[in-house]
Amino acid sequence: MRLPTALLGVAVTAALLAIPPAAAQPADPPPSAVRDFGNGPERNEVAAGTSENALRRAPADQQADQPYGVSRDRGYPRRTELPVPAENPADASIKLGLVPYHGIAPRLNDLQRRSNRVSAELTGRSYDGRDLYLVTVTAPESASEAREQARIRDRIENDPVAAARDRKLAKRYKAPLFVNGNIHGNEWEGTDAALRTVEELATSTDPTIAALLARTRLYFNITANPDGRVNGVRVNGAGFDLNRDFVTASQPEVRAMRQVMIDTQPVAMIDLHGYVNGTLIEPTTPPHGANYEYDLFITSTYANGLGMESAVNGLGYTFEKDGVHPVQIPFRDSEEGWDDWPPIFTPQYAPFHGTVAAHTVEIPLTVNGAAYNQLPVAELRRRSAINTDVAAAAIRATYGFVQARHDQLIADQIEVFRRGAAGEPSKTVPLGIVPGFGPEDVYTTTYPRAYVITGERSAPAAARLVDHLIANDVRVERATHAFRAGGRTYPAGSYVVDMRQPKRGLANVMLEAGADISAKVSTMYDISGWSHGLLWGATVTGVPSLGVRSEPVKAAAPTGSVPRTPGPLLLKVTDAKDVRALNDLLAQGVQVTWGSGGAIVPASARQAARTVSDRYGVAFVPAGSATGVPLSQVRIAAAASADELFTLRELGFAVTPVSTAVLNAGFDWSAADVLFVSSGLSYAALNPAARTALDAFLATGGVVTRGGTGATFNAAAGLLTVTAVAGNPDANGVVSTVASDGPVGGGSPAHSFVYSPRWFTGLGAEVKVEQSYAAGGPLVAGHWRADENGAGGQEAARGQAAVVSGRDERGAAVVLFGTEPMFRNHPKGLFPQVARALYWSAAVTGATVTTP
Repeated sequence: MRLPTALLGVAVTAALLAIPPAAAQPADPPPSAVRDFGNGPERNEVAAGTSENALRRAPADQQADQPYGVSRDRGYPRRTELPVPAENPADASIKLGLVPYHGIAPRLNDLQRRSNRVSAELTGRSYDGRDLYLVTVTAPESASEAREQARIRDRIENDPVAAARDRKLAKRYKAPLFVNGNIHGNEWEGTDAALRTVEELATSTDPTIAALLARTRLYFNITANPDGRVNGVRVNGAGFDLNRDFVTASQPEVRAMRQVMIDTQPVAMIDLHGYVNGTLIEPTTPPHGANYEYDLFITSTYANGLGMESAVNGLGYTFEKDGVHPVQIPFRDSEEGWDDWPPIFTPQYAPFHGTVAAHTVEIPLTVNGAAYNQLPVAELRRRSAINTDVAAAAIRATYGFVQARHDQLIADQIEVFRRGAAGEPSKTVPLGIVPGFGPEDVYTTTYPRAYVITGERSAPAAARLVDHLIANDVRVERATHAFRAGGRTYPAGSYVVDMRQPKRGLANVMLEAGADISAKVSTMYDISGWSHGLLWGATVTGVPSLGVRSEPVKAAAPTGSVPRTPGPLLLKVTDAKDVRALNDLLAQGVQVTWGSGGAIVPASARQAARTVSDRYGVAFVPAGSATGVPLSQVRIAAAASADELFTLRELGFAVTPVSTAVLNAGFDWSAADVLFVSSGLSYAALNPAARTALDAFLATGGVVTRGGTGATFNAAAGLLTVTAVAGNPDANGVVSTVASDGPVGGGSPAHSFVYSPRWFTGLGAEVKVEQSYAAGGPLVAGHWRADENGAGGQEAARGQAAVVSGRDERGAAVVLFGTEPMFRNHPKGLFPQVARALYWSAAVTGATVTTP
């Protein structure tokens, strides 16, 4: 149980609040002229003919997002003249009296001219192409002084034992602090608080501020989500919640933030959100992530949380006068429901790069959603002004905390990396380490000696996983000779992740299977299971001992090949790269046939096969006597969620979004081969003309569905004879599965992902089980309980059909998914299963059907 607030005897050192805010500064300066930056690195977009060997120059998920800026060891200030966007009067920030996106660059350019403490740089671009701004505030540094800071930072991570012994290190090192603003686009005020704070620090004459900047670097990601800020929505231009993407890094904004955290190695960070009244300041409730050095983390995070609470409450806002409740700290004030279990959030990802105090801060007064549309402008601006004050107070308290605990925070970061490099066992946090830390807060894990990654199942998948680990600053080596580990022999070329490394927590949180925590807590804030090791398509094995000759790698080795044997070629679709390659061939007009073994490419297209093999790193094998049915480019009409649309397009499919409204307005079905249904389409709500047109399509087109909306569509349209059973809607995680040898299930991995899982019973004679939940118990990692009525639990799903296929009497080939194979673009090893469903559905639809 948490201790009542009144019993918490933790004193907050006066130094936390010793730094007063500087005086308010003048209004916005006029915008500066747009400049053409001819000397910055280009965006490195991958050209159509780029070979895989060229792509291996950098990890795959970094290639399109190389920073624009100058060398990271240049001195400060840097005074980059930021290009100024065109004025946009429709920017959603304007209504709230906040700084529109187009007003940020002019303000930063002006501050750089006025102050030698401010440096603004571009770290990349958003999905919709808007610049991302990183502002560094610190005392001026020469190039040699900046290089010394870089050397110390490197030493802290890569030689932590020596760093811990160096008594002069903390005196020479500027403790880094990272402030992240506006990651949710319609939670605006973090940006404005950051701009206010930058200006205060830039222009203050207070000697305490000068002392702060002499020993600290403050990094501000001014707006993490400019697309959402401008459009007044939570998500970015691709429809992704960026604060759920950190271990997947599917979005350019997240890759930019990730690189900033790797490069700056902050000891503390805050992520500014809204809206919870009273202001919610982490640390969190259980369950706590088991891969953190949680004793170091909770000590600093709780102390800074208390300091921020004091600063925010000290603003004097009250509920009676202003509608503002006092601060709440979930760790102290709640039992569960606001956890730090998944590393998908910014403050839950940052600790793997050495951050020992990391917080989500939810400012109090709602100005988005219905409030934005319904409240008077004056009231919205009153609320936004208070929210900006609250966010700025949280920033001031945090930089005060970093100044007051400068040496200890650096020492704790060193200790994080030292434990990892030494391979020490997971530390059990002592009870009472902070008031209220009880048995319910204790979570540990067991680290293997190493992980071995092979292409046994899919070489492209192994390469992608290796590149992803490297992009996250995890060290990977490649065996130069065959070796034995864990009772088996691994070939030369196998990848090894030695868990004796500074960032072993990040390596483990990605590669381990995870844990079933259903019995630990009754509710979770978001997902509870993920695993790159089980869901990304590579073969990943934890081993208890390690003896291998190896060399470090900066990128995975090329994987593409075409056999010299003459004749047709076979491409087995077991990875997303295989799907990309196949769709490339189809777009070129290559006469491909689709069979149970995969895609058969005629000998006449051998040169095209060589090109896509080199481009995507896929391996062709001799087709022999394999046969199939003709396959053309698959055109998808998709009533789907944003992450599914993104993934389908990423795989190279031609996708046209549809919905009930689109079909009712009249839709040209001749432009579609397959209908994908998971969201936004109700057969029952179609008007007669739309229903007639759809029914006609079902004689020549295929159908693939997912989830509750898909199951309802299947029943209403009279497609496959099944009964769809809904599991607990809150259930999610990695599940163990058994695949058939069918056209969709064949070649599927032994694990899948579920969110609001479903299964199918009462199967008609036309229905084939493609994949089922494991009879021994499906959940490997995550949270899956029965609902309050005792139904929908994982026990009920044992052995049940998770994915089914069949032929409708009208001709349509139909596939129903009860799993979530494209969830947030994460389970990449499952994407080929979706592709096989689409190919099969498109290729066999319309053939003669024998009705049982």
